Amino acid sequence: MQIKEAKYLISSPSVEACPKPDRPEIAFIGRSNVGKSTLINMLCNNSKLAKTSATPGKTQLINHFEILSRSRREENTAWYLVDLPGYGFANVSQRDRRRWQQMIEGYLRKRTNLCIVFLLIDGRLKPQKIDLEFMNNLGKWQTPFALVFTKTDKNKVTETQRNVNLFLHALEESWEAPPNFFLTSAITREGRNEVLDYVEQFLIRGG
Repeated sequence: MQIKEAKYLISSPSVEACPKPDRPEIAFIGRSNVGKSTLINMLCNNSKLAKTSATPGKTQLINHFEILSRSRREENTAWYLVDLPGYGFANVSQRDRRRWQQMIEGYLRKRTNLCIVFLLIDGRLKPQKIDLEFMNNLGKWQTPFALVFTKTDKNKVTETQRNVNLFLHALEESWEAPPNFFLTSAITREGRNEVLDYVEQFLIRGG
């Protein structure tokens, strides 16, 4: 799949304020500072599309981007890409943290045109409790998702693979089978085609 056009549309404080659900929607979420905006920019081939920051918690609203892509069958498809606020160690008040949690949960449970959520995991790290808990919430909410391990260029290949295997092993405690997963790097562009091809499957089905 080829991204022909990607542009920012709107930032919304709640699912009710989001654009009309009239096209397929693909969302990205992860722990603060996992490299979400950088990954989105890499996928869309636009380094200035999603705002990146060294400060965790930069994304505080539900950010919609309009995407026009061309499939391998030479068909054009319009869809939404959504950049969701990160969870974790952002330096915000408890009140703001609760507001974010309610906003994220409301979006994930109520957005009718949501096809798939990509849950980003820092490939440099061993399994983090907060990621496992959030993934279990996605399962409880019956929200379809796939895992994306980011920053794979920051470690040796063997170390990254060990972290991935440890994470997948941790899932065995509460999951019968692991979800689909991808290894990515915004620097080397590893995983870009694989993620986009996976997205295309949902666009073909129309959600």
